[in-house]
Amino acid sequence: MINSISTQPAAPKPVPAEPRLVLTSAPAGRGVLNGGWWPRSWDPAAELPGLIRALDERYGTIRSLMLNNAAWHSHFRRMTVGYHVLRVGWFTTLDAALMIATTDQGEQLELLVVPPTAAPAAAAQAMAAAGSSANTRRAPDLLGAASAGTM
Repeated sequence: MINSISTQPAAPKPVPAEPRLVLTSAPAGRGVLNGGWWPRSWDPAAELPGLIRALDERYGTIRSLMLNNAAWHSHFRRMTVGYHVLRVGWFTTLDAALMIATTDQGEQLELLVVPPTAAPAAAAQAMAAAGSSANTRRAPDLLGAASAGTM
C-alpha cells in the first residue's frame, strides 16, 4: 500500500479586512460609547479578527466580547486572534446595536455596531457621533437617530 503526501501548499489564511471603525479620543470608560464599528457582514469569523486586532493595538489585549446572538450568523465560544484566545459570549438581552469588549486590564469598551446593510450616509453619521467624546446617546438611540436623519 502506498501512502501519498499532498504536495499542495497550504492555503494562506485570508488577512482580515481593515475594519470600518471610529474610536473616541477619550480614555476608555469616559464617554457613553468608545466608538462605532460598521462590519461588512454578519459573519463573525470574517468580521471579528480585524476588529480585535485594531482594539488590541489601541487598548491592549482584548480578552472577551459580548454580542447579540440574533444578529450574527454563527456563534462560537472562543476565538484565536494573533497569539491569544478570547471568549465570545452571545446574549439575547444585548441590543444588536451594541458590542462590549473587555481588556486584560478589566476595562469595558462599548461600541456601536452599525448594521452591514445601513445606508453609507447614516452609517457615517452614527459612527462619527459614537466616536465623539461629546456623545450622550446610547447605541440603539444613536443608530435610530442616524437612520431617521435626526442627528
